[in-house]
Amino acid sequence: MLKDIRVSCSPHISEPFSTRSVMIDVVIGLTPAMAAAAYYFRIYAVVLITTCVLSCVVTEWLCNKICKRPNSLGDFSAVVTGVLLALSLPPKLPLWAAVIGGAVSISIGKMVFGGLGANIFNPAMVGRTFLSVSFGVLMTSWTVPATIDPAMPSVSQENALDMRTQATPLAWSKMAIKNELGADIYAEEQFKKTFTGETGGCLGETCGIVLLLGGLYLLIRRTISFHIPLAVLVSAFVFASIAYFVDSYAYVEPFFHLTSGGLLLCAFFIATDPVTAPLTRRGMWLFGIGVGAITMLIRIVGKYPEGIMFAVLLMNAVTPLIDRLFERVPIGGKPSI
Repeated sequence: MLKDIRVSCSPHISEPFSTRSVMIDVVIGLTPAMAAAAYYFRIYAVVLITTCVLSCVVTEWLCNKICKRPNSLGDFSAVVTGVLLALSLPPKLPLWAAVIGGAVSISIGKMVFGGLGANIFNPAMVGRTFLSVSFGVLMTSWTVPATIDPAMPSVSQENALDMRTQATPLAWSKMAIKNELGADIYAEEQFKKTFTGETGGCLGETCGIVLLLGGLYLLIRRTISFHIPLAVLVSAFVFASIAYFVDSYAYVEPFFHLTSGGLLLCAFFIATDPVTAPLTRRGMWLFGIGVGAITMLIRIVGKYPEGIMFAVLLMNAVTPLIDRLFERVPIGGKPSI
């Protein structure tokens, strides 16, 4: 009987799911976001996503070879990491930077801990953070969608930073905080663009509708539960509302924060990572609240316009403490001593 019992680290997935099926579901859920990125940023978006995926896959294969471990590419986790990393990058990031980001995501964020299930931080956010602190100018150079600037479809490394730039919605919100512009200037038409995607930002962050569709697919498939996404969005909305009611001139409306930046991408696809998120429902609530609160703290108080990656990594670090705080009761109750 004991030989049929397997003890392993997370993710703990019950039938009929498997790690491979979960990862494939995530890729399917991200397909609308990838399609929107290809529509608004044309061929370079496709090339950038492909580069990140290939970088992650090759790096994982090399790490397995060097460490003499079994091939783990079949679980599709490296593909998911590459897609998530690509969707969190600027549309015209040079391909060599994407290769570095993918290599760091897998080698430092995953394989150095022992592979899938042993990593304590979300690999994609590790790579995103590394690129942000190493190549600040490249990671904050935004280009307008091809529907606004027809020159966007060109794939040119030499002119990657010479394209027409545009302030992202979150960059505008920081100007509002500094009282350079009033919050009432942000028109309803511009607010709608955060849903449709016709605005500056990372590849997978500009179109809120496709992210909601992808998140709904994962919820219907029960690949993720609603606890973390709801906790992230509600806590972010609450903190944004408090700031807005304190000074409506200096701070933007709370709904603006929900549709801008990477909050939707984080809530449905990043914070719900089964490896780096808590196991219990109460732990998931606390984890999601922490991610939303830290994100808004950085957006509203800090000088950096986006705080998703830092919020996720900080909450990943305390996930073991959350799991210890909300221990799962074994079937049959706690054993008596």
